[in-house]
Amino acid sequence: MSQYTQPHQPQQPYAPTQTPGTRPARNGLGISALVLGIIGTVSGLIPFFFWLAGILGLIALILGLAGRGRAKRGEATNKGVTTFGAVLGLVSLILSVVGAVLTFKAVDDVVTDINKAVEDTSASAKPAAGGGAAGGTEGKGETLAAGDSAAYDDGLEVTVGDPASYTADEFAIGHTKGNSAYTVSVVIENKGKEKFDATLVSVDARAGEDGVNAEQIFDGTVGEGFTGTVLPGKKVTAKYAFDVPADAKNLTVEVGPGFEWDASQWDLKL
Repeated sequence: MSQYTQPHQPQQPYAPTQTPGTRPARNGLGISALVLGIIGTVSGLIPFFFWLAGILGLIALILGLAGRGRAKRGEATNKGVTTFGAVLGLVSLILSVVGAVLTFKAVDDVVTDINKAVEDTSASAKPAAGGGAAGGTEGKGETLAAGDSAAYDDGLEVTVGDPASYTADEFAIGHTKGNSAYTVSVVIENKGKEKFDATLVSVDARAGEDGVNAEQIFDGTVGEGFTGTVLPGKKVTAKYAFDVPADAKNLTVEVGPGFEWDASQWDLKL
């Protein structure tokens, strides 16, 4: 009895999970554009972060436009997300420009206010009673005479008196044998509304036609200078001594009330 053997049937292959020739959607550019656009827009709303908004906005705009190109070619499926990311990138760029303009304007205003404050503390000449300052003219940056006052806009007034011959003691510092010594009195009057710190006052001198440096003399009587503060409505006086060549005919004294005030000069006859 013959035995019938059924022929072996070949196994059918599995069908592919996706259609041959198709690729997965490439949505990375659109997602990146959206994320960077959101961060850039938020940065543009924060003061002094305009630079970050500009960088992120530019990148987001480029990625968004590139992502839209992919979507048109059918390589991406998130056209809406990509478009929104590009729009946010453009908004970030606009905010960065606005932020830069506002920041630079604010800095310029601060610099202008500082310059104005410095100019407001410059001095003008105030002639002494019965006399005139620098030929009777009043203005800023001129040389004053003995007894004249440098009047500042904040109410501060500085006056330098006539020089007087001085004999330094044997322990004096700054005096050279054979030279002459002179003292000058410097008076600071506070006519303003704020107290004045006198510790930063500087007093220097030059002697003769050549303007050689007149060294300050320190001994047991002179050389201490100004200390403490001057209250509104009060004045303070300090005496300074300078070493000058014996043949010097004039002494130029320069007084600077502090860093915020212009220094003024007095031309004193010896």
